[in-house]
This record gives sequence, structure tokens and C-alpha cells, in this order.
Amino acid sequence: MASTYETDADMFCASCGKSEVDDIKMRECDACDLVRYCSDECKEDHLPQHEAMCKERAAELRDKILFRQPDGTHRGDCPICFLHLSLDIQRAMMQTCCSKLICDGCAFANQKRELEEKLQAACAFCRSHLPNTQEEADKNKMKRAKANDPVAMRHVGQKHCEEGDYERAIEYWTKAAELGGVEAHLDLACMYVEGKGVEKDEKRGLYHLVEAAIAGHPDARYNLAIKEGRNKRFDRAVKHFIISANLGHDGSIQALKECYKDGLVSKEDFAAALRVHQAAEDATKSPQRDAASEFYAAHKERRE
Repeated sequence: MASTYETDADMFCASCGKSEVDDIKMRECDACDLVRYCSDECKEDHLPQHEAMCKERAAELRDKILFRQPDGTHRGDCPICFLHLSLDIQRAMMQTCCSKLICDGCAFANQKRELEEKLQAACAFCRSHLPNTQEEADKNKMKRAKANDPVAMRHVGQKHCEEGDYERAIEYWTKAAELGGVEAHLDLACMYVEGKGVEKDEKRGLYHLVEAAIAGHPDARYNLAIKEGRNKRFDRAVKHFIISANLGHDGSIQALKECYKDGLVSKEDFAAALRVHQAAEDATKSPQRDAASEFYAAHKERRE
């Protein structure tokens, strides 16, 4: 419950003291939730008094969002079996027709059914005809990108990056990130930190890294932990490692093991992270996926 002081403060302008009545509506400070103003002029006048407190509170609010455990990873669930997708990118394939990530289990089951029933190869999700060539697949991606599909935009940007056209890659990734593309945030973070295709800007790179971590990208979270560790802020590093380990990130659970040896994390917290990490991995498994994994591994072995 809010205190009487907090409730009363919400009713008055922090600069001029005017109370909120029918013709005067108070607006919160853009960065924090501590004060309200009746006009832009009052906000500007009050800034010198409020700035330090505002920055501190804004940082607290940002950390509250940053260190919240995501419900799942950025990869989400397979749209067919609804099980969590593995962090192993080899265990799912992106369909260029609809930009859906299909787990290897569902893709394998679909291919098996098509062979048994002598059907034409089609997408396991939207049933569209599968591309026969890379050129056809690239056209599908471009069509999806033009329709503002952030997943397709990210892949188109990736192709430009592989070709050395970093500026075009950044254009696509920036748009994809604006539309909610988590992978694109991590791509942009790398480009800004390295200064590829854009002026080097570590602050902007950190912004995109944080956005990716908040959205459930374990690699981004792991990189934040490493950065905090290098800055000797070990408590923050451990928090990041625990969050990404809870999402099933192997590198983070190994890093926590070293933190435990160094006395940076308690036995109880490390044990809890181990349990949740294992649970996260188990949540990506199924008999159908195991069968697919065995089949593809045997097929690879025969080819070699």
C-alpha cells in the first residue's frame, strides 16, 4: 500500500505545487515514477533538483526489469508440438515460407509421413511448397522481410553481413529489432562494439545487448555477466549467470561452477541453478525429438 506522502505527492506538481484538478492533469517524469508535473515548463524548471534522484531511481527500475527471470528463451516453443525449442540451433529449422522455427522432431515426423504417403514435400506448419533451391529460399525470405517479418529481416541482414555489406545488414537488423527481433539486437550489439559498418559505439552496443538479455537471449545474458565480471561487479555477474543457466545455457552453468569454487555463489544457489538448468534441458526433450536426433546422427555417420 502506498504511503500517505506518496499518495499526496501524486496529486501535486513537484515544481509549482499546483494540485491536480479537472483542468490540470499531472504527468509522471519520463524516466522515473517519483514525481509528477503539470507542464513541460515545470519539468524543465525542476530538473536541476530532481536529476540525481531521477537517475538513481531510473537505474533501479531498469535493474528490476533486467534481473527478472524470463519465462523462456528467445527461441520460444515449436508451433506444432508446443515444447520449448532447444538452444542448439541444429535442433530446429527455420521455414522460409512462414519464418516459423520447427523442432527437429516435428520436421522429422512430417518428412516420414510424406515419404510413407508419397506426398510432395511441404512446410510442416503452413503446408506451403518447400523451396527447391537456395535462390527460391532467399526469395521467400525477402518476401517475408517486405511484409515486416522480423525473423526474415534478420536472416536477410545476416546474408548481407556474410557478403561484407555491413551497412545493409545493420539496416535490416535495426528494423528487425524495432519489430521485436531478439536475435537482431544481439547482432547489432556485436556490430556496434566492433565498429563494423557503423561508428564504434560501446554504449549503444550495450543497449542492444541488454534488450536481447531482457527478451530471454541466454548468450546476451552470458555476455553481460562476463562484462560485469571484468568490471569486478561479481554480484551482478552471478545474477546474470543464474538467469541464463535457468534458461538451459551450458556456458553459464559452467561459469557458475567456477563462481562457486571462488566463493562468489552459495552452495544453495548453485544447487538450485543446477536443478533448474536440468529442468530447462528436459523441457526441450521428447521421444519424437530423440528419434529424430538418432536418425539424423546415423544418416550423418553413413555420409561420412
